[in-house]
Amino acid sequence: MNEFYREIVRFLMKQEIEFLVGGFYAFRHYTGIERETKDLDLMVRPAEIAAVLQLCRNAGYGAELVFSHWLAKIRSENHFIDIIFNSGNGLCAVDDEWFSRAAACEILDTPVQIIPLEELIWQKAYIMERERFDGADIAHILLKCGQRIDWEHLLNRFGPDWRVLLSHLVLFGFIYPSRRDSIPWNVVSELLRRVDLEQRAGRMAANVCNGTFLSRNQFISDIEEDGFLDGRLSARSAMTRQEITAWNVAGQTNAQESIK
Repeated sequence: MNEFYREIVRFLMKQEIEFLVGGFYAFRHYTGIERETKDLDLMVRPAEIAAVLQLCRNAGYGAELVFSHWLAKIRSENHFIDIIFNSGNGLCAVDDEWFSRAAACEILDTPVQIIPLEELIWQKAYIMERERFDGADIAHILLKCGQRIDWEHLLNRFGPDWRVLLSHLVLFGFIYPSRRDSIPWNVVSELLRRVDLEQRAGRMAANVCNGTFLSRNQFISDIEEDGFLDGRLSARSAMTRQEITAWNVAGQTNAQESIK
């Protein structure tokens, strides 16, 4: 498995394709926490995904675009590498800032670039599926790296979704009561100020359910039965109806497999 990973990493470097390492290896780099992993996550810009797939096919590797809005895979026998260019909810596209802020690291005996700390948090923060919740990862990242985070940049990344970030910060204070000072108070107070302003202003006019950005399956009833608009069909997400349907179906399969 590791040899396959090395082959692809070095192959992309030789082809001068810029990529960043994410997933388990990035999480371990920032937290020091070890755990089993079955794949390697590499991040590339959306504009380069077609070139990456074609280069890998020409080199004899299996390569396919699995989900047109965020994920491709490179395969060799029973092993695979995820090539990621967005997030499953369509909100966290890989852009130039990922690369300009990347950290240097050595993985698989090869010098590589790791996704930035802030982008790792941003990408993981939305993963709240029934079968997978990345909240513990966020808590550990905040615990280990709270003092190193560029909070202004992180707030900008979340933009209108600052409540998602706040939810993780509140949970962090519950999980680690003695380490609440790892989160700058001015960040928390600013987000609480926004909550107060929104609450005073009253509810939004649009009948939107943004829960689908957090879980592709657990809010389907709100869309199909209760008349809420799917937030993924707003201008904020580049996902099409076809992509949303394909992503939902895959999520239902994953959920069923997780309870077998």
